[in-house]
Amino acid sequence: MQLHISPSLRHVTVFPGKGVREFIKVKVGSRRLSYRMLFYSLLFFTFLLRFIFVMTAVDSIDGETKCSTIGCLGKKIGPKILGRRIDSYNVPEVIYQVLEEPISKDELQGRNDIPQTLDEFMAEIKNSNLDARTFAIKLREMVTLLEQRTRTAKIQEYLYRHVASSSIPKQLHCLALRLANEHSNNAAARLQLPSAELVPALVDNSYFHFVLASDNVLAASVVATSLVKNSLRPHKVVLHIITDRKTYYPMQAWFSLHPLSPAIIEVKALHHFDWFTKGKVPVLEAMEKDQKVRSQFRGGSSAIVANATEKPRVIAAKLQALSPKYNSVMNHIRIHLPELFPSLNKIVFLDDDIVVQTDLSPLWEIDMNGKVNGAVETCRGEDKFVMSKKLKSYLNFSHPLISNNFDPNECAWAYGMNIFDLEAWRKTNISATYHHWVEQNLKSDLSLWQLGTLPPGLIAFHGHVQVIDPFWHMLGLGYQENTTYVDAESAGVIHFNGRAKPWLDIAFPELRPLWSKYINFSDKFIKGCHIRAS
Repeated sequence: MQLHISPSLRHVTVFPGKGVREFIKVKVGSRRLSYRMLFYSLLFFTFLLRFIFVMTAVDSIDGETKCSTIGCLGKKIGPKILGRRIDSYNVPEVIYQVLEEPISKDELQGRNDIPQTLDEFMAEIKNSNLDARTFAIKLREMVTLLEQRTRTAKIQEYLYRHVASSSIPKQLHCLALRLANEHSNNAAARLQLPSAELVPALVDNSYFHFVLASDNVLAASVVATSLVKNSLRPHKVVLHIITDRKTYYPMQAWFSLHPLSPAIIEVKALHHFDWFTKGKVPVLEAMEKDQKVRSQFRGGSSAIVANATEKPRVIAAKLQALSPKYNSVMNHIRIHLPELFPSLNKIVFLDDDIVVQTDLSPLWEIDMNGKVNGAVETCRGEDKFVMSKKLKSYLNFSHPLISNNFDPNECAWAYGMNIFDLEAWRKTNISATYHHWVEQNLKSDLSLWQLGTLPPGLIAFHGHVQVIDPFWHMLGLGYQENTTYVDAESAGVIHFNGRAKPWLDIAFPELRPLWSKYINFSDKFIKGCHIRAS
């Protein structure tokens, strides 16, 4: 840097040392005006100090161990003069370069010099005089190691939850066996359901008809008990329970020995329906193909967990797709409701993981506006985690068959508590559309969607859905615990959709009482199988 003062002291010029012809001129008065000259001199030194601080900042950013004379001068005397530190808020470029360099898992194996916690990392860098590159390398190693451990732990959690949710708890297995034994030994457990004089009510449209498809006796008992106990007119309630062949005897025994009078309960197995044969029901053939495709395409849970490139959430979704319930006929049966109940005009379909907390008869007063399916939308609500589902949440819009036919931002709706206008349904091709898309998904190796019956349901019922008030169906109690007990208690129907079913040990303990309060834990079958409230 060069400093030039004119002989008359009227001009002072500062030239930067790097040859840039930028300069600062300070116009000074005559020599006689000494006070004015003193003022301008101070003004000049102020500009000079600012220049020193700029040079210091440049040296700091460059991260050099050596600095220019003026830069070092600024670092040494600047803070003392102005009483402040000079900090650089810009991250050195070398840190970005190091952090962007890939690091393999093998590089970190067997290493015991990598800090395990933030405290260890801070202690190490405080005790060492590290340059920016070494600092970035140690930071990258620590974060990568912790990220790998977090990923492994998360995947293990998903795997354990998958195993827990896919298995039958020994208490429920015990209950089914005891009831089956009771059915064979006790005539009171083999009653016709309903009794002969009540059979005409099964096709009487003046009653409130509910349908429940389940192979879980305990879950079905909670749905039935909560439905009847909260009904203002239980004598007008008809509950049609559909189950499979293996669960029919235990289910019949339970409701024979635990009547819910004056409500009417019908228990019927699929093989009791004459039309329900493989040749007449496309969904059965589709389910067999689906199971074969999944076993080949997925490679089982071991192959899914072993994938080191996919994110834990993707792995969780694939594990969930292996759940037996997604290939269960109980899950697909709702698409055949018009054939199952040819004499009924309107029904309410209930999943077996719901709890009824209010009288549901007002559902028959809802104007369906010619629509088939009355359902709660799942893209609007206070809970942004649960109520944020759109079509793109379930369907693969990277596939042209999906992207060319549907809007990804269209609101989705929920199964679990649905009003079905069977009269309007019979005038549509909803069932045929459902089977068509299930077949298309199988042909594309499950590339249209991965999970369950809701995606093809969203397609089949597209344009046939009447939105109802969210009060009638609160979702998400089986996969998140953000919902409080008080909020859940205020809903008409609560749904434990997700892995954490209330009859499993992995259920959320603060929400489980909403379900378990409808179980009589003094019952001999419940006590004998060690089924407890918590």
